[in-house]
Amino acid sequence: MAAGGEVLALPAEWRLYLVPARAATFRNWPFTEGCACTPERMASAGFVHCPSENCPDVAQCFFCFKELEGWEPDDDPLEEHRKHSAGCAFLSLQKDPANLTLQEFLKLDKERTKNAIKKQISQKVTEVEDAANHLILSRKYVVFDALHE
Repeated sequence: MAAGGEVLALPAEWRLYLVPARAATFRNWPFTEGCACTPERMASAGFVHCPSENCPDVAQCFFCFKELEGWEPDDDPLEEHRKHSAGCAFLSLQKDPANLTLQEFLKLDKERTKNAIKKQISQKVTEVEDAANHLILSRKYVVFDALHE
């Protein structure tokens, strides 16, 4: 609490360290009771729900940013997370993030931030490669058309 009694709000990316914040993202999750991958278990394994029009069951780890889709009702979220992203530091946490010291938390969040930057760079590289490939194809058609005039 800040001076004056108001509650300080956590930045959005820090709120995701809390299971209830992650669980709240699973509003239209297709797997509920009787399934292994319930919203609560997904959130406990570090996932947030980030559906798209084409992929309604996409879940992404808030920490390592690994995206998984094609979930089945009997999939164990923790097991799937380990299988597809064994190096995720969130998976190796030995205590609840709410119980970390400030130093521990900041060190951990530095890793999350590195992961976020790597993901953004990877997306930009893909965008540039796609644009370059499009440009190369466009030039081939221009040359082809010029040769056949």
